[in-house]
Amino acid sequence: MHDDRSLVEARLKRVLDERIRPAVYPESVPLEVAVWHAPGEPVPVVEGLAAEPEPIEVGARWGAPWGTSWFRVTGTVPDAWAGRTVEALLDLGFDENMPGFQCEGLVYRPDGTPVKGLNPRNQWVRVGAPVAGGEEVRLHIEAASNPVILDYHPFLPTRLGDKDTAGSEPQYTLARMDLAVFDETVWQLVMDLEVLGELMAELPVDSARRWEILRAVEKALDAVDLQDVNGTAERARACLTDAMASPAVPSAHRISAVGHAHIDSAWLWPLRETVRKVARTTSNMTALIEDEPEFVFAMSQAQQWAWVKEHRPEVWARVKKAVADGRFVPAGGMWVESDTNMPGSEAMARQFVHGKRFFLDEFGIENDEAWLPDTFGFAAGLPQIIKAAGSKWLLTQKISWSQTNKFPHHTFRWEGIDGTRIFTHFPPVDTYNCSMKGSEIAHAARNFKDKGVARHSLAPTGWGDGGGGTTREMVAKAARLRDLEGSATVVWETPEEFFEKAEAEYPEPPVWVGELYLELHRATLTSQAKTKQGNRRSEHLLREAELWAASAAVRVGFPYPYEDLDRIWKTVLLHQFHDILPGSSIAWVHREARATYERIGAELNGIIGAAQRALAGEGTTELVFNSAPHERAGVPAGGAGTPAVEGVTALTPREGGGFVLDNGVLRIEVDARGLVVSAYDIEADREAIAPGSAANLLQLHPDFPNMWDAWDVDEFYRNTVTDLTEADEVAPGEDGVSVRIVRSFGDSRATQVLTLAPGERRLVLDTEVDWHETEKFLKLAFPFDVHAERYASETQFGHFFRPTHTNTSWEAAKFEACNHRFVHLEEPGWGAAVVNDSTYGHDVTRTVRTDGDRGTTTTVRVSLLRAPRFPDPETDQGVHRFRHALVPGATVGDAVREGWRLNLPERHVTGSGQVAPLVTVDQEAVVVTAVKLADDGSGDVVVRFHEAHGGRARATLTAGFEVAGVTVTDLLERPLDDDTAPAVEGERITVRLRPFQLVTLRLRRA
Repeated sequence: MHDDRSLVEARLKRVLDERIRPAVYPESVPLEVAVWHAPGEPVPVVEGLAAEPEPIEVGARWGAPWGTSWFRVTGTVPDAWAGRTVEALLDLGFDENMPGFQCEGLVYRPDGTPVKGLNPRNQWVRVGAPVAGGEEVRLHIEAASNPVILDYHPFLPTRLGDKDTAGSEPQYTLARMDLAVFDETVWQLVMDLEVLGELMAELPVDSARRWEILRAVEKALDAVDLQDVNGTAERARACLTDAMASPAVPSAHRISAVGHAHIDSAWLWPLRETVRKVARTTSNMTALIEDEPEFVFAMSQAQQWAWVKEHRPEVWARVKKAVADGRFVPAGGMWVESDTNMPGSEAMARQFVHGKRFFLDEFGIENDEAWLPDTFGFAAGLPQIIKAAGSKWLLTQKISWSQTNKFPHHTFRWEGIDGTRIFTHFPPVDTYNCSMKGSEIAHAARNFKDKGVARHSLAPTGWGDGGGGTTREMVAKAARLRDLEGSATVVWETPEEFFEKAEAEYPEPPVWVGELYLELHRATLTSQAKTKQGNRRSEHLLREAELWAASAAVRVGFPYPYEDLDRIWKTVLLHQFHDILPGSSIAWVHREARATYERIGAELNGIIGAAQRALAGEGTTELVFNSAPHERAGVPAGGAGTPAVEGVTALTPREGGGFVLDNGVLRIEVDARGLVVSAYDIEADREAIAPGSAANLLQLHPDFPNMWDAWDVDEFYRNTVTDLTEADEVAPGEDGVSVRIVRSFGDSRATQVLTLAPGERRLVLDTEVDWHETEKFLKLAFPFDVHAERYASETQFGHFFRPTHTNTSWEAAKFEACNHRFVHLEEPGWGAAVVNDSTYGHDVTRTVRTDGDRGTTTTVRVSLLRAPRFPDPETDQGVHRFRHALVPGATVGDAVREGWRLNLPERHVTGSGQVAPLVTVDQEAVVVTAVKLADDGSGDVVVRFHEAHGGRARATLTAGFEVAGVTVTDLLERPLDDDTAPAVEGERITVRLRPFQLVTLRLRRA
C-alpha cells in the first residue's frame, strides 16, 4: 500500500481553497458605502453615528495611521433570497495576518447598539436566518486604521509607532462590502474537511485510523461537483459521517478549551486603542455566547473590564448578562497581566487586591487562579502573594518560549521563597492563541510531560495579543473534537473547572523551587529606563503617601485621600503591564508613560507634603521625615526628628592622580581615570575591590540580538566590550568632599559624582548619562574580591539566591537577571552589596585570578541603558540619571536596609518638634512594607510586613495609638482563619515569623 496522503492533502487544499470555501457565499450584491473621517482622536459613539459621511467606493484608500473612520453601509436584501441565511461581508482591507495587528472595526446598529467586531478572521455580520426578502440593511462601522507595526520584517525601525511621527498617508484599501447568501451546509463541509484533514496529517503513517480518514476524504471530494458545490455539499458530508462518528479512545488526552482573547493592555498600540480593542472583542464574544450554547469565554485584567464599564456601557450590559449566565468568566484576579519580575512587593500585592476586589464588587466572583499566559518569567516571591490574596492556582505558557532548556513539567507545584506552594499549569499546546487546528491539538497531547499520572491540559482558544477572541470556526472544530478517534478530546470549560479536575487527578505533582526564569526577553529588565524609573519611584511615593496620610489621619484628623490613592495605585498597576514596564511597547506608549509618571509624582508629592506639614505643626525646627522601614541617623522609621550626624569625610589627593575619600568607616581610592581602585573596610581590615581591577567601570557592548530588539539580549553580546576608562575630567565635586568624573564616548557623555557621607558604610554613585548611542548596551561594573558561589537578589517580600557559576545549562542561561533594590554576595564573615534606586537588570560572573594570590573575583554588573530600534526607534535617547551605592562589609541585612534608604531619601520639613511613628518594630529583620488605613473606610490601620533576612524572627510591633483589637488578614484585608494569631498586650503586638513570611495585620482603633 503506497502512501497517498500527500496527494490527498494537495487535492484537499486546492478544492477547499478554490471551490468549497468560495461556495460558502454563493450569491452577493454590493452595499452602498459612505465614510466620515474623525478629526484627531476617536469621538464618542453618538458623534460618530450622527456625522454626515461622504460616498466611498470599494478599492479606495482610507485611514491615516491611528485615525478613526466611521463607515455607513446600506442596502436591501433581494426578494429572491427569501428563506435563506444572509450576512453582510465587511472587509476593511484586511490582510491574512492575525487579528489585532492592523485595521479593526466595531459594528453598530443605527440606534447605537453594538453588534460585533471586525477583523481578518471575523468579517461577517448576520442579517437574518432566514430573511423574508426586502429588508433594509443599515450598519455603522467605527473603523480604526491602526498601522501594521509587526510586519513581515518585524524588526525594521518605523516611525509609525507614534501618532506624532506616523504621518497621514492612508494605510488601507477598502475591500469587499457586500450582502451575501450564507450556505451553512457548505460551511459545515468546510469544517468537516478541515478537522479530518488536519487530524489525518498528525496520525502515524501506518495508522489504520489515518487510512480510514484518507479514504473518507477522498470519497467526499469525489462526491463534490466542482461546478455545483452548493448542490452536492450535503452528499459530500454524508461520505464523512462514519469517520466523524468514531469515538476517541478512553485513554485520550483531555483538553479543556477556554475561550480567550489575550489583549495586551498596550503594546504596538496605545492605551486608548486598547479600550476600543476590548470593546470589539467583548462584543464578539457576547455575540458568540448567544449563538453557541456550550461556549465559555474567560477574560482577565480587571482594568480592561473597567474600561468597558466606563467607556462602553452598552457593551457592558451584554457582558454583565453573560457573566450572570456563567458563560463570560472573570479570570486571573489581577488588575492587569503584569510583569512579575520588576514590580515591588506592595505593587505585586496590589495587583491582586485591586483585581480581585473589582470582580468581587461587580459580580461577587472570587478568583482562585492567577492567569498570566504571556508574562516574561516569574519571580520567586510570587507564590506567597498569590496565596495571601486568597488564590491557589497559576496558569502561564510563556516558559515554553525558553531558548535553552525545556521545562520538565506541565503540571506541578511551584514553591516560593517562604515555602508556599501553588498548583501550576503550563498548557502543553504552547500557545495562548489556540485556534483548534489539528496540529495544535496533537502537539498538546504529544507534548504533555505528565503522561501516565495526569491527562488534563488547558487550551486558551482564540485570537489574542491584539484581541479578536474565539471564532465560530473554532467552536465548530471543538464540537467535532469533543469525542473523535485519533484526537485528544476537547470540551469547553471555565478555568476553575479545569483546575479542579487537574488537581483532583494529580494530588502529588512534582515541585519546582525558586523563580520560573524565562530564557528569553532578558533585555526587558533594562529597555526604556525612564518607564522603569517612573515605576520604581511611583511605588515608593505611594508608600510614603499612605504612611504619612495614615499617620496624619490618626494623629491630627488629616483627611485620608482614599479615592486619590485608589486611582493612582490603579494607574501605576496598569503601567506594570508586561509590555509597558518591560519597555517593549511603541514610542507612543512610553511617551505617555513618562508624562503619566510625572503627573502622578507631582500629585503624590502633594499628598506627602500636606500630610507631613500637618504632622509637623507650626514651628521653625527643621525636621527630617524618615519613610524608610529602618532607623536612620537617630530618626525612627516612619517618624520625624532632628538627625544626629557624626563624623566627617575627608577628600585628599591620591598619589599618582585621583582622590581618596575617607570617613573613618571606609576609605575609597579613585584613580586618575575616575575608577574606584580601592574600597577599604577599615574595621574589618578588608579590601572590597579585586586586585588589579576597578569598580565604577562603565562598559559598552554592541547589542544586536537575533530577534525581538527591545526584548532580547543574546549572550554573544559579551564577546565584544569597550571599557570606558578615558576621562575628560576627574575633580572635586561642588561640595568639596565628593569626586566628579566626566567621560565622553561615541555620541554620548557620562557625568558621575561619587559621595561618601560621614559615618556611612556606602559609597553613593550618582550617574548622569546623555545617551545617543544606537544598538549598544551600557553596563556599570563592580569587581569584588569575594569568593562566592551564589549571590542574593532582592525580590518581592524577600530575596533568593542565584549561582555565580555555570555548571549546568540552566545556570548558564541566567546570564542576565532581575533584582530589586540590592544584589548581595558574601563569603563567611564578610560580604558586599550593590544597591540601586531604579535599575533591575544585572549580571554576576565569577573568575579565578591566574596571578598573585590566585583568588576569586566576583563581578556584579548593573545594566544601565540599551538602544534598540524596534518597536521604538528612539529608545532611551536623551538624559538619564541613576543612583547606586557600593556597600563593602555588608550583611544581607545591611543590603536590605541600604536599599530602602537609597530609594526613600529623607524629606526636610520645618515644624514644632519630633513626630512619633504610627507603628514601630523592634526587629530589623522584620520590614514594614505598608502602613495605611483600611480600604473600607473604617479607619482601621493596616500594617503589612515580612521577615527580610531569610531566617526566623520574633518581633514586637508597637502602635502609636490605642488598639482595640488585632486581626490577621489576607491582602484584601479580610480576616483569616489563622491559629497563629499574634499576642496582644495593650499597644504591643508580638509576632513570630518564618523565613520571608508575609503578614498583614488590621489594627482596630479604640
